[in-house]
Amino acid sequence: AKVIFAIDRAGLVGEDGPTHHGAFDLSYLRPIPNIILMAPKDENELQHMLYSALKYPSAVAIRYPRGVGEGVSLDWSFKEIPLGKAEVLKDGKDLVIIAIGNMVYQALKAAKELEKEGISAAVINARFLKPLDRELLLEFIQKTGKLLTVEENALIGGLSSAVCELIMEEGLSGIKFKKIGLPDKFIEHGDLRTLRDKY
Repeated sequence: AKVIFAIDRAGLVGEDGPTHHGAFDLSYLRPIPNIILMAPKDENELQHMLYSALKYPSAVAIRYPRGVGEGVSLDWSFKEIPLGKAEVLKDGKDLVIIAIGNMVYQALKAAKELEKEGISAAVINARFLKPLDRELLLEFIQKTGKLLTVEENALIGGLSSAVCELIMEEGLSGIKFKKIGLPDKFIEHGDLRTLRDKY
């Protein structure tokens, strides 16, 4: 039988208390064989992910944050997202930013700021942590040679770890790689904006 896990309170949740942060779910779910693991960039993508999960062949976990969405309009009809396919939101030649979940829009904002400094940054919405879109990610990593991963999850075992493994498995060298995510510690209770600024 197929199971769909809808995991809310993904990432930092602010003033619910330190035990309520969803900082580890990408890390502890990724090793499970055959699981499909995804995170939407906004509320519209979330509805398509839930619809798609019903069509996929094995267990699915969808993680999404607490609170209001991005305020995007919702499509009237559901669309099946191709299994394991990431989404190129912006092309670029100097750097690729690979983000997942609620960090995707932050990555787009960062890319706009970088443009002002003359840096052309591609932005990829990973959508799936498992299966990872190896072909697309490798194309942009090799094209730019500079890579930034962004996730609101512990860096150990999450998106950055998966991309590190991909680079190692493919034997790529000379890639400049920076990771942005949550540190190896329990995050304290606090105002969400303050916590995000800090971490």
